[in-house]
Amino acid sequence: MSQAEGARVFREAWITGVRKHFPGEPKSGYITPWEETPEWERQAAGAVFDQVRQFLDLSEQKSRFVATCWTPQMYKHFENPKPGYVADWPDLPDWQKETDADIFEAIEDASK
Repeated sequence: MSQAEGARVFREAWITGVRKHFPGEPKSGYITPWEETPEWERQAAGAVFDQVRQFLDLSEQKSRFVATCWTPQMYKHFENPKPGYVADWPDLPDWQKETDADIFEAIEDASK
C-alpha cells in the first residue's frame, strides 16, 4: 500500500472514530472528506500510517515488548529467577523471540 493510500485509510479511520466517540457535533474540520483534506494533513496522516505499519511489521519490536513486559513479572514472582527467565532480549534464542512475537500478535488479534 502506498503512503497516499495509507494516509487515506488513516483519515477515514479518524473520521469514523470522531463520529463514534466525539461528544456532540464535531467541528467540520474534524470530518472533512479526503478530497478536501489539506495537503499537510494528508502528508502527516501518511507518515503516521507508515510508522504504525512499520511497528506492526517488525516482529522484533513485538517480541522485544513481550520480553520486556515478562522480565519484571519473573522478579515479582521469584526471588531468584533463572537467568533464562530474565535474559536480555538480545540474548534470547531465536525460537523464543519468534514465540514472543506470536504472543504479541495473538493479543493484538484478541483485542480487535
